[in-house]
Amino acid sequence: MHTATATTSFPARFAGGGLSLLALAALAVAALAAAPILSVWTNLLAGGTGETWAHLASTVLPEYVANTLWLCLGVGLGVIVVGVATAWLVTMHEFPGRRLFEWALVLPLAVPAYVMAYTYTDLLQFVGPVQGWLRESFGWQKADYWFPDVRSTGGAVAMFTFVLYPYVYLLARTAFLERASGMLEVGRSLGLSAWGSFFRISLPLARPAIAAGTALALMETLADYGTVAYFAVPTFTTGIYRAWFSLGDRAAAAQLSAALLGFVILVLLLERASRGRARFHNTTGRNRPQSGRRLAGLAAAGAVLACALPLVLGFLLPAAILLEMALTEGDAQFGARFFQLAGNSFTLAALTALLGMGLAVVLAYAARLSRAPWPQWLNRVVGLGYAVPGSVIAVGVLIPVTRLDNWLAGWIASWSGSNPGLMLTGGIAALVYAYLVRFLSLALQTVEASLAKITPSMDDAARSLGCGQGMALKRVHLPLLRGSLLTAGLLVFVDVMKELPATLVMRPFNFDTLATQAYVLASDERLAEASTAALAIVAVGVLPLIAVSRQIAKGVAKADAC
Repeated sequence: MHTATATTSFPARFAGGGLSLLALAALAVAALAAAPILSVWTNLLAGGTGETWAHLASTVLPEYVANTLWLCLGVGLGVIVVGVATAWLVTMHEFPGRRLFEWALVLPLAVPAYVMAYTYTDLLQFVGPVQGWLRESFGWQKADYWFPDVRSTGGAVAMFTFVLYPYVYLLARTAFLERASGMLEVGRSLGLSAWGSFFRISLPLARPAIAAGTALALMETLADYGTVAYFAVPTFTTGIYRAWFSLGDRAAAAQLSAALLGFVILVLLLERASRGRARFHNTTGRNRPQSGRRLAGLAAAGAVLACALPLVLGFLLPAAILLEMALTEGDAQFGARFFQLAGNSFTLAALTALLGMGLAVVLAYAARLSRAPWPQWLNRVVGLGYAVPGSVIAVGVLIPVTRLDNWLAGWIASWSGSNPGLMLTGGIAALVYAYLVRFLSLALQTVEASLAKITPSMDDAARSLGCGQGMALKRVHLPLLRGSLLTAGLLVFVDVMKELPATLVMRPFNFDTLATQAYVLASDERLAEASTAALAIVAVGVLPLIAVSRQIAKGVAKADAC
């Protein structure tokens, strides 16, 4: 009873003093994170149905909707099949290379989908090595054979599938590992085969995790610009970019952004509805699955092939193609220009990561200290940013920030007599703001999870020793959060390095990054020159995945030791 009293007394006694300031700071951060989305809806209502929107609705809008639906359907089915199959194989079976595959299968997440599109276009196009080898080997001419066009909707589905299936793989594998082995034992005692246990026990129990992973993959698909633009597949993201830059109509861009946001909300609602009222609870402490079924012969070869194929197609082959192009054909952009681009990318990523870590600590700590539920609600509002495509956030940021920029310039000019120009949109401030809206959720979730593991008794101990909340944060919580903060910063850093839509829309004049350079060069069919920038993005993306993979391997080793 005494311990429980101490645990609940800390927030109540510690809520005085600076908590109101901390809560206000959290409220301000949440308001800034929600402002771009509100801006999109406000401009949608204010914009009405102008001539541009009427023209889009009568010409290209049906194509945007159809292509978006086909992409969602194809990618959803693809990531479920690949992610669930590989997760089931490495979790429930023993075969050669299983321990390698269990962590290596997450590596395709390091390859942005638009980089994958560039590499496979070079490999599979008419003048590429594959079709060239076919013509040379069989003496074929162009009209003698049919070859699938990679630059199509089907090609985009394949690119997204092999890049994004790790979302489903990670969550499904965790679900398979966490379900009680007693359930499978009961199934076997009732005469279920291995396939019967999978379809009637394991798959239904893992359905919420599979749905969540699929929703993440679909949100990434909806947010993509580089792949669909390079493959000439008209979608809402390409339409937003054209409406803003080609037509110069911000109302039409906001209307398309709102339509794309509607697709995102629909995906989230479908993911939530897929759970229904189903709840699954383990009633035994035996949470580790039994020893995997050992495969041999053709079954083992099939398992190896099933796991190796997505790894090769999603990571090894694209990385090898980029490396080969960079080493053999060379990159005319490599040198001072490359290091300038790398410096721009690292500056944006590092600044966003540092700000993200600081703001995540403010939000998570305010929620920890408050007795009211609204700080938790604010954190959920901030968490929505990751579900919003970068192009939508860019439109939502540019509209109000440009107005603020013009007002500030006019006010300073009237006060000082000199026009300072656009201080926010003319530099990187607005771009960093857009990045924070998009990726702050990554840092916040990481910090929240780690902060929740710190027992409130430590807060009581700090309070009894005379520490205020600021001193307790500095001397107690931050040292314990050091590892999680580094992980959060690294995740934000890598995602900023890869982000393309928001960067294309919001980058200052004559300011390019590795991502924009790779896209521009690839769009000009200068794939060899784009290889160095693309390879650098992939190399940076591997870093957090290696850390995640090591944690997976450690978790499995601990489970096996239990």
